[in-house]
Amino acid sequence: MKIARLYSNENFPIDIVNKLRYLGHDILTSYQAGQANQGIPDDDVLKFAHQHQRVVITLNREDFIRLHRYGKEHSGIIICKDDRDYDAQASKVHELILVTTELNSRLFRVKKSNVKGCKTQIFIYKEINHA
Repeated sequence: MKIARLYSNENFPIDIVNKLRYLGHDILTSYQAGQANQGIPDDDVLKFAHQHQRVVITLNREDFIRLHRYGKEHSGIIICKDDRDYDAQASKVHELILVTTELNSRLFRVKKSNVKGCKTQIFIYKEINHA
């Protein structure tokens, strides 16, 4: 099974972290890295994760999309939605990791969307390009 090395920033739900760990992924939290509650700028978070060859997993959509589009070097970014359906969201992140051959320098957004044939919104993932 394919696993990912992830770095969750300080606002990321621990329930998703725990579910992804259960699924076999290696996740370092900002707390474990000694970087929680310090107001570390997002570009430094991205740099730290890249230096440790980890994909950033975050809820911070706007800032990380901006950094990606500015061409900041990174090992990958996965942006999740602030939504309490942690199991479904973690499962979608896991699926994304399994089917994506390379996460380096790529940004993916996990979000809810209407899908034909479904009565409720479900989680999907979508790649965000540099442009």
